[in-house]
Amino acid sequence: MVYLNQKKANIHYSNGYQIYQFWLQEMTQVANKNILLILSGGIAAYKMPEYVRRIKEQGANVKVVMTKGAKAFITPLTMQAVSGEPVAEDLLDPTAEAAMGHIEFAKWADLVIVAPATANTIAQMAAGFAGDLATTLLLATPAPVVVCPAMNQQMYANAATQANIQTLNNRGISIWGPAIGEQACGDVGAGRMIEPAEIITRTMDFFDTQKQPLKGKVISITAGPTREAIDPVRYISNHSSKWQNGLCHCASCNGIRCNSQFNYRPCKPCNTG
Repeated sequence: MVYLNQKKANIHYSNGYQIYQFWLQEMTQVANKNILLILSGGIAAYKMPEYVRRIKEQGANVKVVMTKGAKAFITPLTMQAVSGEPVAEDLLDPTAEAAMGHIEFAKWADLVIVAPATANTIAQMAAGFAGDLATTLLLATPAPVVVCPAMNQQMYANAATQANIQTLNNRGISIWGPAIGEQACGDVGAGRMIEPAEIITRTMDFFDTQKQPLKGKVISITAGPTREAIDPVRYISNHSSKWQNGLCHCASCNGIRCNSQFNYRPCKPCNTG
């Protein structure tokens, strides 16, 4: 349920655990904005009708694209009901492609959000694949793109996934999440999709240019341990604090493109054989 008064609005979510407050002037930031939501095949897809309902209540226009995997978790009819728009599913739809539908979708959007974004979808985006409607739209759109990772914690920690996410980040694609917590498989760790309420908040902040004075800028953040030489052989060192990951995350959330650079790489052992 949504309650509005002159000063602020309280959004009460049906799960009974979360109550989110938004200042009314912030809500106007998404009015008449076009949001293209792409759902890939993760269990978190069941949460996205809540996002669509709530963001539409603030005046946004939402169209939905679903991959084949996403339809295994939630039906297109559900997303059509909450968005009020037909759900696009197939790249080679004769009816839609008579008017080059995938290009029109790509041009229509002010913001593209991929949520949930599975490891496979992220890998396809990093490689520039265009094998279905979702990946084709992501290549064809001039709009800013946001990715909300959702996968098993071990898949998220895998070096290949981390490299793919860094590739997207370097291209200016914003990464929202993931959250840390218990997952559907029973594991605990990083990989959960952030909650719909947080995606709503970040969507509003994205369109609030006053909150993003550095949007579009590029920054470099150095990472790694610090070393202070005692003499040519010995040194004092400390472990990396890992804060660079949080800084890159905050930068991405504020529309800033972040390049992370390691200031130290260990030398390869000498071959004494």
